[in-house]
Amino acid sequence: MRKKKLIATILVVTSIFTTVFTGCSGNTATNKSKKQIVFFSNKIEAVDTYNKLVEKFEDENPDIDVVVTAPPDATTVLKTRLVKGDVPDIISLSADRSFADFVDANILEDLSDKIDFSVIDPVYNQMLKDLEIESIDGVYGVPYALNASGVIYNKDIFEDLGLSIPKTWDEFLELAQTVQDNGITPFYFTLKDSWTSLPAWNNIEGTLADTDCFKRVNNNETTFNEVYSETADKILQLMDYGHSDNFGVGYNDGNTAFAQGKAAMYIIGNYAIPSILTVNPDLNLGMFTMPASNNEDENKLVSGVDVYFAIPKDSKNKEESIRFINFLLEEENAKTYIDEQSAFSAVKGVKQEDSKFEAFDEFFENSRVVDFQDHFYPAELPASDMIQTYLLDGDKEKFLNNFQKEWLKANRQYIKE
Repeated sequence: MRKKKLIATILVVTSIFTTVFTGCSGNTATNKSKKQIVFFSNKIEAVDTYNKLVEKFEDENPDIDVVVTAPPDATTVLKTRLVKGDVPDIISLSADRSFADFVDANILEDLSDKIDFSVIDPVYNQMLKDLEIESIDGVYGVPYALNASGVIYNKDIFEDLGLSIPKTWDEFLELAQTVQDNGITPFYFTLKDSWTSLPAWNNIEGTLADTDCFKRVNNNETTFNEVYSETADKILQLMDYGHSDNFGVGYNDGNTAFAQGKAAMYIIGNYAIPSILTVNPDLNLGMFTMPASNNEDENKLVSGVDVYFAIPKDSKNKEESIRFINFLLEEENAKTYIDEQSAFSAVKGVKQEDSKFEAFDEFFENSRVVDFQDHFYPAELPASDMIQTYLLDGDKEKFLNNFQKEWLKANRQYIKE
């Protein structure tokens, strides 16, 4: 009964999209002697990269045409297509709670014996598995590209003040104080957009808690009042080192402000860097892992699966889709993707060599990585709004009580009595 309700939940949408953004390789008229596979992605910004790889694949596989489709609001569009029976052959999305819903609803093909998972870092295979609300036999997603959250910093400011990358929480706050004492804003916050509260939250909580905490809460073994207590204290401390209008500036303006040198640090993901460099291509910036613990060895890099591949059970071109996924997993092709998208790779041996990210190397090389906490949050849980409100009013007890209540409400079908 629960699964039937879940299937209904993930497939019901409130509107039908009639127009989508589509990037296609080759001619619009498809040779009827070829198999056409539809590659459905949420990465509008990666369409050109995908089409470059598609062209190479089609040269090597002349019996297959690949059509890349990347609509806005991709997850909603995908659910609409599933309702209409218009099933793409390959799904390529970011790994969050929606992946767990698709797995639980039994709409994805088990790829266990169809993909060579030995080429993928097992940390990321496990990340996808950990997202499953209840562990299900089989492997339903292929990790491909990763993003990372941390602290973007202005290297020139650090050099002028004689600062080095902090390794512990206390060092991090001491560094912020030094920056502030020198008349420079330590952190540029953009909390007018509530979602920008999540990077700092994920960075702290990624080290202080493990992803099993969600199952423990569902099993009534703990509460978020306990799990998130230290994180709530630490994220509030950061607010002392912001600028004069932390809640009046949004993400896009924050990117511009950081590009203009208005702060030493910016707690955000690597996805912000292209936008920052568009404003100021000459900005000397880097990125480091935000240390949440005073035990240096405990600190982890928050790095989630930004792109995974899956094949719906109702795909009519599974063999051809598997060939394309295996092609994308080849080292040269995986390297093309991360180089053009300033991303990181789940494929073993494929390294991001941009010096901006060199501080991440030791974490990737030693698998000291952990998934984003909010990847486990259902869409019904207003996490970013609750965190934003807490950062405004500082009422920790109210915040944690509310988080616990909203989690139980959104996950009632999984809570053990």
